[in-house]
Amino acid sequence: MLVLTRKLGESIAIDDHIKIVVVQIKGKQVRLGIKAPKETKIHREEVYKSIQDQNTEAAQADLSSISDLADELKK
Repeated sequence: MLVLTRKLGESIAIDDHIKIVVVQIKGKQVRLGIKAPKETKIHREEVYKSIQDQNTEAAQADLSSISDLADELKK
């Protein structure tokens, strides 16, 4: 893990396309601004983990559940 020290208004560049800027420091919280291409997905870690968990759960759906859902949609 790379650990960097930045002050208010300073930034970090990742490749040529992503820039992270320290926007605000308030007590123990740091507000970051992220400039990246629109196609770059950016999530808080807890949201990212939730998305991954939901994708894993959806991928494990058994065929009978899918068949039941298809039957319900036909009604």
